[in-house]
Amino acid sequence: MLRASNFLKEINVSRQPLSRLIHVAMLALCAPAMAASGTPAANAHDVLPFKATEKTLPNGLKVIVVPTGFPNLVSVQIPVQTGSRNEVEPGKSGFAHFFEHMMFRGTKDYPPEKYQAIITKAGARQNAYTSDDLTNYYTTFAKQDLETVLKVEADRFQHLSYPVEAFKTESRAVLGEYNKNSANPMQKLFEVQREAAFSTHTYKHTTMGFLKDIEDMPNQYEYSKQFFDRWYKPERVTVIIAGDVEPAKAIALVEKYWGGWRRGTAQVPVPASEPAAKGAQYRHVQWQTPTLPLVTVAFRQPAFSDTQKDQAALSMLLSLSFGRTSPLYKRLVQDEQKVDQLFDFTPGRVDPSLATIGARVKKPADALYVRDAILKTIAQLRNQPVDAQNLAHAKSAEKYSLIRSLDNTEQIASTLASYVHYQRSYGTLNRYFRVVDSLTPADLQAAARKYLVDDAMIVTTLSHDALDPLLSKLPKLADLDSPPAAPKFDVLVQKTSLPQVRFKLLFQAGSAHDPQGKEGLAALSAAMIAASGSTERRIDEVTRALFPLAGSFSVQTDKEMTTFTGTIHKDNWKQFMDIALPLLLSPGLREDDFRRLKDTQRNALQLDLKDNNEEEFGKERLQANVYAGTGYGHPVLGTSKGIDAITLDDVKAFQQKAYTQGALHVGIAGDVSDEMVAQLKDALARLPAGPGLPATAVPQGHKPNGLEVEIIEKNTRATAISFGLPLEVTRSHPDFPALWLAKTWLGEHRASSSHLYQRIRELRGMNYGDYAYIEAFPRGMFQFFPNPNLGRKAQLFEVWIRPVAPQNGHFALRTALFELGKLVDNGLSKEDFEATRDYLMKNVFVMTATQDQRLGYALDSKWYGTPEFTQMMRDGLAKLTVADVNAAIKKHLSAKNLSVVIITKDAAGLKEKLVTDAFSPITYDAAKPQEVLDEDRAIGAMKLDIRPEAVRITPAAQAFEQ
Repeated sequence: MLRASNFLKEINVSRQPLSRLIHVAMLALCAPAMAASGTPAANAHDVLPFKATEKTLPNGLKVIVVPTGFPNLVSVQIPVQTGSRNEVEPGKSGFAHFFEHMMFRGTKDYPPEKYQAIITKAGARQNAYTSDDLTNYYTTFAKQDLETVLKVEADRFQHLSYPVEAFKTESRAVLGEYNKNSANPMQKLFEVQREAAFSTHTYKHTTMGFLKDIEDMPNQYEYSKQFFDRWYKPERVTVIIAGDVEPAKAIALVEKYWGGWRRGTAQVPVPASEPAAKGAQYRHVQWQTPTLPLVTVAFRQPAFSDTQKDQAALSMLLSLSFGRTSPLYKRLVQDEQKVDQLFDFTPGRVDPSLATIGARVKKPADALYVRDAILKTIAQLRNQPVDAQNLAHAKSAEKYSLIRSLDNTEQIASTLASYVHYQRSYGTLNRYFRVVDSLTPADLQAAARKYLVDDAMIVTTLSHDALDPLLSKLPKLADLDSPPAAPKFDVLVQKTSLPQVRFKLLFQAGSAHDPQGKEGLAALSAAMIAASGSTERRIDEVTRALFPLAGSFSVQTDKEMTTFTGTIHKDNWKQFMDIALPLLLSPGLREDDFRRLKDTQRNALQLDLKDNNEEEFGKERLQANVYAGTGYGHPVLGTSKGIDAITLDDVKAFQQKAYTQGALHVGIAGDVSDEMVAQLKDALARLPAGPGLPATAVPQGHKPNGLEVEIIEKNTRATAISFGLPLEVTRSHPDFPALWLAKTWLGEHRASSSHLYQRIRELRGMNYGDYAYIEAFPRGMFQFFPNPNLGRKAQLFEVWIRPVAPQNGHFALRTALFELGKLVDNGLSKEDFEATRDYLMKNVFVMTATQDQRLGYALDSKWYGTPEFTQMMRDGLAKLTVADVNAAIKKHLSAKNLSVVIITKDAAGLKEKLVTDAFSPITYDAAKPQEVLDEDRAIGAMKLDIRPEAVRITPAAQAFEQ
């Protein structure tokens, strides 16, 4: 006969429906399964769809009859209100479980063989289990045998008889069962946990009992009779009859066979109350054979109640936080795969007991990490209420899980038994689920604050291999998630009537912070925030969640700064915050996302930049050459070897140091409420409070003596030219407005009125565009205005000649240098100065016309320490004179000492032309004025004086390799 004296019975699963059984591995050791959990049905608040008949006999026996609607079968369940909780005498633990065994030893009228023959003839399925608070006996059989079963069950409950020899034999079987169960490390862990948790109450020992007591059981024959006479009495027993039954006839049969059972007369001892816990405890179990490490965290939990909320609230909270739908489960089990089992165990008990969270860890080295992840989640529960929708979903799951389980008579009866034993009432289950249905996020948070406290915490570990000694040092929960302190950053607010809300999170962390040999780390770390999901959601889930909201969360990384931008309609603000902010605050950091984004970044460098875009390639190469040896000496994307060398651990370490409150500037724009600003600040206050990465030095650019040329040899139809020199002038420099005006006249980006455009494209038709810059303008070929948030400590004066025919490359370079030389030597005329200034006084508003630009430029002003950009530029332009501009040009610009990058197919041929100063002719398809042709001859013969050693040829494949 299989009797339910096994592991989950040991850890007291008397109310399995809401205790959420630990896991498959443990279920193999557990008592026969009871019902799944549920919440109240929608109609009349009753979760059970059955009409029950209840009657208490004069002797105190409770009878509950439930017609289930399933034909032919009946299940009789007999829960007795005695379990290991009632083993109050020292040295006598384990007797409740022992009597589960002895009840099958028979009586004078029905000895074991005869009793078993009757049960077999009835085609019955029979078993029993013991828990902390009850022992339950159950039999399921054909309805024709109801009277027989009730008769023999009544006999063994009233007349159990066993000789001392049978008692001793069974006591050795119980010891054998203990020894069998002791092979399960979880059982031993729970034994140690409970011994640590309780000093006085009988929950200190498991249902099996203390080993020394089990070993002494053969000597306790007389006590066994005393235990049976004390507890197996009608006033502590309920007979549940469910199935194809007629209530009146069933009750009559119970009265016939059970009515003569006499009430108990012995005084019933009450377990001593457990004193308040006095501090967090740690226990470790050294396991003798190889096994995976176990980590559990337990707290005192309240007694079961079908009227008070505390126990139901705590049970629901831990299920939401550690169950299979929880973010932590997704993180530890699915994503990081550090754990193969994560469970919560909150059994309902008659007296206050333990709520446990546990994990089975794959590697001993991860045990501390897993413990801290559990503790941090617990700490957060005290400060952050659960989402109301998630709670509603959990209630729904409870309800439908229970309903799904009620698909046969035995399951219905066993579910009832697991609740009936508390008060011997059919209504307990319905009342309890009304409590569950009434739970609110505030109730769950209140339970967390009341019960998830340091003094009541017991951390227990088990392992064969050595674990980190820091496991024995228990942190304070408040230290893991204290309420956010005042944030270390300000929020710049631009209130408008625009319902679209945009925020920018600017961190002082960029590619200038890339470690040597890991070039590209800043960009990849930022991409892992914006494009790899959170611990809660994978990136595809984030994308799907944002789709109906039309929201976005994107990133831009540059030399000195990384900017995350979120945009959403104000109506969808809260949903967006719940989806987008976790990307930064709890990034997913999954290995598969890391590999994907690393490949994407490598492809962006090698294919999108080098192979597919000679013009942007040339600009990046010029920047790298001018600032070689500094943090600006490689593209933001990195180098090929640098990207290959980056590991996921590198990304994690960079993020931890870089994305801190001390490195953060925040801006928000749109129809923003004060509450929204506060919510954003509160969320970001969860970032580490550190200062961020060390400040970078101002990079010192290389200033050539003459023209220094790198020719990138690439199989391409066109020739791209970029040249320039390092510039110490940034927005905080007094000469910035003057140089801004000069570059605008010379080559405003995509402006057909600018001088270079007119002389090279419009007059000669040589190419697409000719532009000049005094600030970085990445992605220039795709947009009219530069993005904000590209602040740099040093800039580059640059002229960009968009592609020319290879045969005109030499002439195009000479032409651009010719026009630049005239500007440097002669300056601007007063007429050109005033026309350009008038244009810029208004164009600055166009530059900052969008919500993104206004907010971004405002943050840039804070970073540079300057006034608001439009005001600064208009004030600066208004004060300028043509003499100021021309003086700034002469001071900062040159047409002779420049770095040049040219991307072309025939590198050797072009080098030969450059170093020999060969005449560079140009031909036109249409006639040109004589003055143009005369100027062409002068330009074509202009001496550039480029020394052979100042020209190097680099195959395109080698650029940005390391």
